Amino acid sequence: MRMRAVVVLALALVLGLVVVGPSESATCNPLDLIPCSAAVLSGAQPSPSCCAKLKEQRPCFCQYSKNPSLKQYVNSGNGKKTLATCGVAVPSC
Repeated sequence: MRMRAVVVLALALVLGLVVVGPSESATCNPLDLIPCSAAVLSGAQPSPSCCAKLKEQRPCFCQYSKNPSLKQYVNSGNGKKTLATCGVAVPSC
């Protein structure tokens, strides 16, 4: 009977993580940053949706800065300017 209670509790914890997810994780999808393309590519003023996405994706920036296809954008002057304008700290990786 005690073993069954342990198994039920473990299953509940696992299901809770699947449904709610870890609180500090971000889904790292660079396509979510499309609202920032004008700001990063041309230095335009970032939109509120861009800033919101940058804040959501902040945990992903180190991963992006190591990706050969993305690092040129993350490490660019306009990329850093966009982060600063949105009040997002530039990560030190």
